[in-house]
Amino acid sequence: MDPVHYEVNSNIPLIRDYSDRIKQGIASVMVGQERMVELLLTALLADGHVLIEGVPGIGKTLMVKLLSKSMHLAFSRIQFTPDLMPADILGTTIFHPKLGEFQFNKGPIFSNLILIDEINRAPAKTQSALFEVMEEKQITIDGQSWILPPPFMVVATQNPVEYEGTYRLPEAQLDRFLIKINIHYPKLEEEIEILNRFHQNRQEVLLDKVASVVDGNALLSLRSLVNQQKVSPEMIRYIAIIVHHTRVNKHLFLGASPRASLALLNASKAFSVLQGRDFVVPDDVKNIGKEVLRHRIQLSPEKELEGKTTDDVITAIFNQIEVPK
Repeated sequence: MDPVHYEVNSNIPLIRDYSDRIKQGIASVMVGQERMVELLLTALLADGHVLIEGVPGIGKTLMVKLLSKSMHLAFSRIQFTPDLMPADILGTTIFHPKLGEFQFNKGPIFSNLILIDEINRAPAKTQSALFEVMEEKQITIDGQSWILPPPFMVVATQNPVEYEGTYRLPEAQLDRFLIKINIHYPKLEEEIEILNRFHQNRQEVLLDKVASVVDGNALLSLRSLVNQQKVSPEMIRYIAIIVHHTRVNKHLFLGASPRASLALLNASKAFSVLQGRDFVVPDDVKNIGKEVLRHRIQLSPEKELEGKTTDDVITAIFNQIEVPK
């Protein structure tokens, strides 16, 4: 791989400008979480979905609202509960006596940016309603298919510590999330800044200060640049070797699928765009690797008892593999 011969796409600086403005707008409301913003933008450019895991009260929902406002996208929020039915998400067909015909009433899933709060609180029947929509960006009701308006992105949240009344997400559904973000409590100085900021202004006042930077049509144009990113044969092999190692690692009960290879490739391309380059380097893969792979693999029972995490295994895999020159 020889980056010297690559000419930077003239539109790459435009993406960097949009990205910086979006980050600045979100930072005017949220303190910290810069990494989370970068990962969400990566997923948006890569046309992927995001799963966010963190304890309540650390700004997961607020972050998605801010992103929607920054991107001028149609926003829909769905609170998952144990009694939620598929029709509550997708919509339902209703008979209109005056018209003498059935009409389809679209559900909240028909939007651009979908926030699903506490996704693991809904039962399997409701979770299955998301399979088609997340993979094919369409739904099928009564034999008729409905295409969702692009851009379309699902951002789901879940609580890592409260399991009463929750359902484990199927592996097939987890695999449909491009990345999984784990967020933690803010540092002491960040929390002091949060208190000062919200002491002076209400949240609604701060939200009003966030300006829209791009709209949906512009985002679709920017995504086309991601598809044009240059990826050398050495980088393709590097990504394939990483995913292959998850399947033969003795510390893992379940390795990553070929979908994970594609996800790692697409996420690396989008991440490289945000870094101002039109080619992918090993650091792009390393920077996004944990978020792409952590929810697609399972630890062996022995390693779980030892308190190890999937992130520990992913780090070890990256350290074992020779980096392309």
